[in-house]
Amino acid sequence: MPLVLGQDSQVGPALQLGRAGLAWSPAPGEVERLRGEFQRQSCIRLPQFLEPAFLGVVRGHIDRAEFYQREHHSIGLESCMTTNHAAGLLHFLVNNRTLFPFLEGITGCARIQDFDGRVYRMLPGGGHYDTWHNDMTENRMVGMSVNLGSAPYGGGLFQLRYKASGQMIHEAANTGFGDAILFRLDYSLQHRVTNVEGSVSKLAYAGWFRSAGGP
Repeated sequence: MPLVLGQDSQVGPALQLGRAGLAWSPAPGEVERLRGEFQRQSCIRLPQFLEPAFLGVVRGHIDRAEFYQREHHSIGLESCMTTNHAAGLLHFLVNNRTLFPFLEGITGCARIQDFDGRVYRMLPGGGHYDTWHNDMTENRMVGMSVNLGSAPYGGGLFQLRYKASGQMIHEAANTGFGDAILFRLDYSLQHRVTNVEGSVSKLAYAGWFRSAGGP
């Protein structure tokens, strides 16, 4: 069977978080299109989900931040940013209560309680890797990864597949500054990020929207 990968949306930022809060200005039929795309491929891209001007400020803090090697129980190895002002800004911004109902409507998930995330880097040739896994713990429902790098990186593809058959559902290179990938979490699905290649590191803010009852 030929491999058919989902196609990323090329529309502008209908949904965007920034210093002024949530901006929501969908074109006619946009909500239905996003909902249908998520139902078909369990993954969608939101262009400029985080406002570029806000990200410019955050990047200033990240560029001065400390990172440490973090291993995820043999699932992967990455360079993770220590808790700092940038992490606090991103956490505050994404945990916007007016955002959650829009995401619930698009993804069909249960009521969102919060978002738990971290900033990480994958360096070319740095021994960083990410293997197939499902993140099904701590009441996680929907995963998200936001690109924080201003220059395109090589490799570092997000991939989503069915666990039982290994059939690929979706593959995406999320290299736009502030673009986000939303993806479904389920025991029947697995995802990973391929190795980063070339000379540019992958820098992202990634984590999970969780239902009530998480820690």
